[in-house]
Amino acid sequence: MVTGALFGIASKTAATGETATIATEGAFELPKPASAVIAAGAKVSWDDTAKQVNAPGTGRYPVGTAIEAAGNGATTVRVRLDGIATAAA
Repeated sequence: MVTGALFGIASKTAATGETATIATEGAFELPKPASAVIAAGAKVSWDDTAKQVNAPGTGRYPVGTAIEAAGNGATTVRVRLDGIATAAA
């Protein structure tokens, strides 16, 4: 989830307006498009419209680095979050 300049993984499902703690660092399994091919060590960005990570691109928020490769057909990728402020490219 993107909140201002922060990207993080919520600790629980929260309703709009409800407070939730987010983790801004660490390794997480995140959704990705099945057609995206992401190499281990590649930078990834969050697509806030699709609610998934992908390669960096216009309108996406840089959030971290893939720690495992995820090829065509895979719907998730392990990502280490950078824990730094982000803004859409």
